[in-house]
Amino acid sequence: MISIQSLRHERLAVDTLEIAPGITTVIGANGSGKTTLLAILAGIILPEAGTVLVDGVPPRKSEIGWVGEFPDRNFIFSRVFDEIACPLRFRHVPAGTIPPRVQACMEVLGISPFANRMVQDLSGGEKVMVALGAALVANPDLLILDECDSQLDATRALEVERAIRISRVRYVVRSTQQMDAAARGDHLIFLERGGIAQAGTPAQVFGQLARTPFYPLSWRCRP
Repeated sequence: MISIQSLRHERLAVDTLEIAPGITTVIGANGSGKTTLLAILAGIILPEAGTVLVDGVPPRKSEIGWVGEFPDRNFIFSRVFDEIACPLRFRHVPAGTIPPRVQACMEVLGISPFANRMVQDLSGGEKVMVALGAALVANPDLLILDECDSQLDATRALEVERAIRISRVRYVVRSTQQMDAAARGDHLIFLERGGIAQAGTPAQVFGQLARTPFYPLSWRCRP
């Protein structure tokens, strides 16, 4: 369980929250605190007050994968294979085990043909897939996706969700503006003005948001 207690940072205020294994989606208007919450969960920033534990361990002592909205801003290497392999190399994983792990990860994501391409030559969606490969290759405890689906078309977004399910990452926490994607997750958190307005299953949360812009279009068509 991911446990949050008495969390305070800038305008973000979360008294208590538990996030169960599975895919948890965080939604809310711009400025509601989504990216701040995700950055705290990832250990990128430390909260001004409160605690965050991932199965009893602070984020900075956990294995975390992160993919942002513009992942190429954080790329280190020019070649796709090297970018995906870099987390393993930085952890001094035995060199002989790296190529098969990278290849297996690329196969799951459907990007094996990209191995020797230069990252600067990829489309926005392809760059997201490479960043996702680098985030997944080290088998993280927690995968954070901060609106990276803004760079993906509907087909590629479904491929990302399939790959995440196959990878069996214990916790996936993502933010998105795509409400149909949010509806496909396991858990949903709706942030408003830095606090949690609703939390539960997508059915529970969207049931409370039926008259707002956050209600999924596909659900509007249901009888």
